[in-house]
Amino acid sequence: MEDKPVILWIDDEIDLLNSHILFLEKQNYKVLTSTNATDALELLKERLVDLILLDENMPGMRGLDALMEIKKIRPSVPVIMITKSEEESLMDEAIGKNISGYLIKPVNPKQILVQIKKHIEGTRIVSEQTIKLYLQDFNRLNQHLVYVNSFEEWVGIYKEITSWEINLEAVNDNVIKDNFEQLKKEANRSFSIFVKRNYQSWMQDLSFAPIMSQNILEKKLFPYLSDSQHTVLILIDNLRYDHWKSILPLLSSFYRVKEETLFSAILPTTTQYSRNAIFSGLMPSEIKKLYPEYWFDDDQDEHKNMYEEELLQKHLQRHGLSPNFYFRKIFNNSFAEKVNKEISQIAKSPLSVIIYNFIDILSHAQTKNQMIKELANDEKSYRSLTLSWFKTSPIYDLLKMLADRKINVFITTDHGSIKITNPVKVKGYKETSTNLRYKQGKALTYDSRDVFEIDAPEKCFLPKTHVSSRYIFATNNDYFVYQNNFSEYVKLYKNSFQHGGISMEEMLIPFVSLIPK
Repeated sequence: MEDKPVILWIDDEIDLLNSHILFLEKQNYKVLTSTNATDALELLKERLVDLILLDENMPGMRGLDALMEIKKIRPSVPVIMITKSEEESLMDEAIGKNISGYLIKPVNPKQILVQIKKHIEGTRIVSEQTIKLYLQDFNRLNQHLVYVNSFEEWVGIYKEITSWEINLEAVNDNVIKDNFEQLKKEANRSFSIFVKRNYQSWMQDLSFAPIMSQNILEKKLFPYLSDSQHTVLILIDNLRYDHWKSILPLLSSFYRVKEETLFSAILPTTTQYSRNAIFSGLMPSEIKKLYPEYWFDDDQDEHKNMYEEELLQKHLQRHGLSPNFYFRKIFNNSFAEKVNKEISQIAKSPLSVIIYNFIDILSHAQTKNQMIKELANDEKSYRSLTLSWFKTSPIYDLLKMLADRKINVFITTDHGSIKITNPVKVKGYKETSTNLRYKQGKALTYDSRDVFEIDAPEKCFLPKTHVSSRYIFATNNDYFVYQNNFSEYVKLYKNSFQHGGISMEEMLIPFVSLIPK
């Protein structure tokens, strides 16, 4: 075992590089040398190295040919090419063969050192710098929570928290991670207080409310529909903002983000309420009043989201827009692949709307399936599983096809979800709704300190199943459990991801405009 990182430098003029080698050795690297690729390949069969510096123009086997042989012997070792050539075609060929870095001679020792540090010590350096920057930012964020009094400020805070959450994934420091979790819990506690203070006021005068489920399409999509351009709206059920930020890099090679908006999902933050509000442009009680055939209450057995297409048609007509559009709702990959084969029809339609339900299905499966629960047992793994799905999903292929056809795309969701950890007892009649993050019913019994209660649902545009019905919403990481079989249900649902209540993750959700490159 070497006590210092080992560099293999392959260059036919290695004698001219002694000063560079001495510099690297003073930086605590061990440098092995070879004047040709053939000898270097033999050496690699016997020796473990941490990084290879490779000249392109050498007698015998050229550098790029050697690169392919090196990958066969040591596929995980980073290779930095150093060459006199500035030809773009050579750079393209090197990139195409997965070169780790590319330097043009003459190079100074510090240029080489930067490349070495990036590939050998990059993880450690990034971790150390991330911790340093986070600790500098922590106090400012923590103090800011006390003074936040607008929706726009909360959007800014949530974006910062999400950015830190993703950046801290690479940090292997449990103290820092625990510190961050406390910061996020405190932020959600303050956000819940903010929503409790303001939500009913927003409902009393919607003109003073932030952009919410019922007017997001009017504000952010409809203005584009009068143009001659074709537009595709993709709604991914239960797509949290951190999920969106994780998949964005996959799209950056063929899309530019024109606009990224965080809007507020209405309460309850469930598909039945928020998605119907999005497509109808109406609040739930308004849907029930105007289109009773399209609304089913919590206590009815029918599927609650059967009529998004019809509700969107009505919505478009009220705004004087064409009610003709392409519409598909996707629950599995086989049907998604069939939809992709309809790309010509999608491309010709002035508006196409496609709903994907995978993440929401994953969320429910995580509750019921032990294997899925273990695979998505925390925020990081939940994001990772979502990203893995997206990489291999037909929706990714569809987005590439739409980019090739220069079609503008909007991506959004109906609500997010939060990991629930703290059970709260609630009592109610058999007809009480079953959702873990909100309850609707009559004669509900609970501790008012644990919930956000709406005892006059009609003032918040919420339908009532009974004259004395009220709604209660869980905040923070709470979830509602009945008195009967309390321990059994606590164990069943604890640490699962649920939606319906009040949290940044559930309510602050993305609406993104993408422009093909």
